[in-house]
Amino acid sequence: MALAVAMGLMVPGAGSVEAEPVHALAMHGKPRYPAGFSHFDYVNPQAPKGGTITLSAIGTFDSLNPYVIRGRAATGLHDYVFESLLTRSRDEPFSLYGLLAETVDLADDGSSVTFTLNPKARFADGVQVTPEDVIFSWRSQRDEGRPNLRLYYSKVEKAEKVGDHGVRFVLADRTDRELPMILGLMPVLPRHRYDQGRASRASLERPLGSGPYQVADVSPGASITYQRNPDYWGRDLPVNRGRFNFDTIRVLYFRSEGSAFEAFKKGIVDVFLETDPARWVKAYDFPARKRGEAVQDVFRSGLPAPMQAFVFNTRRRPLDDIRVREALILLFEADWINRNLFFGQFRRNDSYFTGSELSSAGRPAAPEERLLLAPYPDAVRPDIMDGSYRLPAGASDGRDRENRRRALSLLAEAGFEVRDGALRDRAGRPLSLEFLAPTREMERLALAYARSLAAIGIRLSIRQVDSSQFQARLNDYDFDLIPYTWHNSLSPGNEQFFYWGSEAADRPGTRNYMGARQPAIDAMIRHMLAAENRDELIVATRALDRVLMSGMYVLPLFHPPGAWIGRWSRMGYPETTPLFGFQLDTWWTAEKP
Repeated sequence: MALAVAMGLMVPGAGSVEAEPVHALAMHGKPRYPAGFSHFDYVNPQAPKGGTITLSAIGTFDSLNPYVIRGRAATGLHDYVFESLLTRSRDEPFSLYGLLAETVDLADDGSSVTFTLNPKARFADGVQVTPEDVIFSWRSQRDEGRPNLRLYYSKVEKAEKVGDHGVRFVLADRTDRELPMILGLMPVLPRHRYDQGRASRASLERPLGSGPYQVADVSPGASITYQRNPDYWGRDLPVNRGRFNFDTIRVLYFRSEGSAFEAFKKGIVDVFLETDPARWVKAYDFPARKRGEAVQDVFRSGLPAPMQAFVFNTRRRPLDDIRVREALILLFEADWINRNLFFGQFRRNDSYFTGSELSSAGRPAAPEERLLLAPYPDAVRPDIMDGSYRLPAGASDGRDRENRRRALSLLAEAGFEVRDGALRDRAGRPLSLEFLAPTREMERLALAYARSLAAIGIRLSIRQVDSSQFQARLNDYDFDLIPYTWHNSLSPGNEQFFYWGSEAADRPGTRNYMGARQPAIDAMIRHMLAAENRDELIVATRALDRVLMSGMYVLPLFHPPGAWIGRWSRMGYPETTPLFGFQLDTWWTAEKP
């Protein structure tokens, strides 16, 4: 039976039904693809194999281990080198299909989940993937992996070998409907390579996985090259047909997006993900673009828009005062900034799940939401509860006097007043904040914001930091304001604890950068995890969204209407764009290898 069917039997009073092995799991409903399907609908199963694709990345790297917090791992390792027990379908909210595991068996009462490995599964060195490797991977990542992995895998009471190819995970919380899915996505490491503590080290040792590619060349901090494994065990699996078509994938690292774009213009980089609307509008008039050799594409997805925002660190004064945070939000001249800095190309984020059915923006709370929120009467603002709240847009001239008046009133309530040309607290200390800018684009945006703050006596100092410094200070929550982007899915779950759960607030390396400690947030996440169907998930997620928006933890920024992609015309892709948007692993090159 599918996951949704099996989990439906956990309702008290339901009859017991024996679980049986299945080829796929769906978080809610049934998997789209039946057993024996030939390929995903969004791939071209006849895509030509061969050639090279060169991509860009910004910053640097000093590790080839993507599963530990130490160091900065090279991009692509999780996608190309390592594999999990199951793999996602990108045209369903949250469905998983067999990869290393041939079948999965969820106990009818949710007490355990058993994965049976494909006997053909091999690591790149030819060694068979075994249950011992799976148990080792779970244990090492539970004990010494990234904080989110430790959080997830600690919910397993024990892991045990079943027969020659099976692994059973006994689950501590039978009501956590997402945990079997999370375990299905667990990366499996070869014990014979990563034992004796090597799984927890950030190093440049060549990684060994079971995936379609191997690391062929590394220039630390500058580039990494992946070469297709000609003996890849899973090349004929239905989930892989039409994917991983390039013989070689090169990733070049640049100090800035501007330099990466220059490399794209010269044909050094084949595909460029554009983030700057000014560049998208004005800079694609280079000769190759005019000749049709380079192309601009826009790929739209059905996912929530990324929540890009300036994040307030509530661990620090005076950002621990919600009145100060609301005032800072009022002082952001969004419309003027979008028009003058971004050519009006962006749309404003108005939710942590903008543009999806999970968003609460503009929607009055349903009775079911109000019921969930009833134990927390002060957690949601009335205007957010009734759907009437709108983020302040600012004035056309960038000087919204009404918003400034409201901001000064809130700041006065918080104990601040303008004296000697600065906004000061009762002890005479000026309100001064530091903004960490990891890119020139964010520095430019922060400078525009700083001018608005300076008009009422708030000083925003902007410190440029490189990617390593930025990540280090994020890990230690050593900042006042930062830019950050959260990517939410159509099936949010356990990761929400990692994003804004109370236990994550003081744990280094989580993504609760704002330091939220709100019982209502924790409760809404638990309701999300316990949702028995899609409707219940939507209700709980909208309720969570209302609590987060009411907390004024971030200053929401903007998002593009789709993914802006510059590509050279030699790069081909399937006609169908899945729910998750464009997928580079389904692309190919028309050039001969």
